[in-house]
Amino acid sequence: MAVKMQADEVAAYLDEVFPQVRGDFVIEEVADMAVRVRMPVAERHLRPGGTVSGPAMFALGDVSVYVAVIAMLGREALAVTTSGSFDFMRKPVAGVDMICECRLLKLGRVLAVGECLIFSDGVAGPVARMSMTYSIPPK
Repeated sequence: MAVKMQADEVAAYLDEVFPQVRGDFVIEEVADMAVRVRMPVAERHLRPGGTVSGPAMFALGDVSVYVAVIAMLGREALAVTTSGSFDFMRKPVAGVDMICECRLLKLGRVLAVGECLIFSDGVAGPVARMSMTYSIPPK
């Protein structure tokens, strides 16, 4: 299966169907079964203790898997998260953009399974690992 939508096309589609998150995420790269998404970290993403909040990182991973699915399938607004698992590995750097490197492990007719590594930009080790399963609506 080949990529059906490039980064700019997916970004425009997200702006159309999810205007409430416009500007929250930057799709940096779309490849076969993989994407790289940036979340510019703002004060609203921080929690006490000077770190990026878990919900903000979860949103980055969730959006990244959605972007990977859409890039491969095309305009499929009703693809939805059915399960997710999140492992926090180290404290993210506050005020530094978060980067999600996501790859799809499976893209079937009914389910897509993705795995994400989330990094503080410029830091070698991942701050979190996430796996997500998406349900793909019947055609």
